[in-house]
Amino acid sequence: MSHPLPDTPCYLNGEYTRVCDAKVSVLDRGFIFGDGIYEVVPVYGQRLFRFDEHMARLQRGLGKVRIDNPHDREGWLQRCRHLVRALAAQTGAQDQLVYIQITRGVAPRDHVMPVGITPTVYMMVTPMKPPTAEQRHHGVACVTARDFRWERGDIKSISLLGNVLARQISADHGAVETVMFRDGYLTEASASNVWLVHEGALLGPPKSEHVLEGIRFDLLRELCEEVGIAYNLRPIPEADVRSADELLLSSATKEVLAVTHLDGEAVGHGAMRGKVGPVYARLHEAYQRAKALQAI
Repeated sequence: MSHPLPDTPCYLNGEYTRVCDAKVSVLDRGFIFGDGIYEVVPVYGQRLFRFDEHMARLQRGLGKVRIDNPHDREGWLQRCRHLVRALAAQTGAQDQLVYIQITRGVAPRDHVMPVGITPTVYMMVTPMKPPTAEQRHHGVACVTARDFRWERGDIKSISLLGNVLARQISADHGAVETVMFRDGYLTEASASNVWLVHEGALLGPPKSEHVLEGIRFDLLRELCEEVGIAYNLRPIPEADVRSADELLLSSATKEVLAVTHLDGEAVGHGAMRGKVGPVYARLHEAYQRAKALQAI
C-alpha cells in the first residue's frame, strides 16, 4: 500500500512546487548511488535556528564529497524563508523543519564522479514534531547496538541505510533511539548525538570520522558555559555509558532529551534512578532561551 504524498511546498532545481508534483530523473546519482548530502534546519516561530552553523556544516559536507555549493548564504536563506512562509500560510505551522538535499546530479550510471554536471537541489518543509510533554517529563527508553555503519559518519550523507537499520532496532523494541558502540566506545545514535552526565559534567565522544558533528555540539558547549556545567569531549567506554548519572540525546527535533531507560535498565543512581536528571533540566531550560535569541 502506498502512502499519499503531501501537497506541501517544496523547491526543486529553481522551481517552487508541491511535494506531490516534484520529479527527478531515474539517473540522478542520489537515486542510483545515494551520492549526495543533506541538512535539516529547525525553525521556531518562522525563524531559522542556528542557520549559519547549518550552512557551515553543509559547506563542509559538500567539500568532503567534492560537490560545488550551488548557492551562497543569501541564496539559501531566501529559499528557506520562502518555503517557511509558504508552509505557515498553508498549514499555520510556526515551528518547522527545512530539509535540504543536494546530489551530484544526473549522469549515466558510472561509479566515477562525472565532471561538468549540475547538482540537483531539493528542499522541503514539514511541521516540527517535538518530543511530547510525557517524554519531557519522564524521559525516553533506548536500546544499544554495535555500530555497523560505514566509516564516514562525519559526512551527512543521504546514504542512510545503516542508520535506517539501526533505528529499526529501537522501533522493534518500542524505544526512541538506538545508542551505538564501535570497538567498545560510544559513537552516536541512529539519528541523534548521545551525551552522558558524570559527577555533574556533560561528556560526549570526541569529534571523529565515526561521529556526525551535530550542530548541538557547540550549542551544548555554549549552554554549559552559560549555566555553569563542565563540558568535555573524550573517548567514552560502553561501561561509562551504562553507569552514567544521566544520559541525553540531542538532535534538531529532539533538541535535548533525557534517556531514563537503556536496554530495559533504569539510568542513574539512588533516588534519581530512572528519572529525568537535574543537568538535563538545566540544559533544556537554557535551550529554550537560546531558541529565542539565535533564530533569524
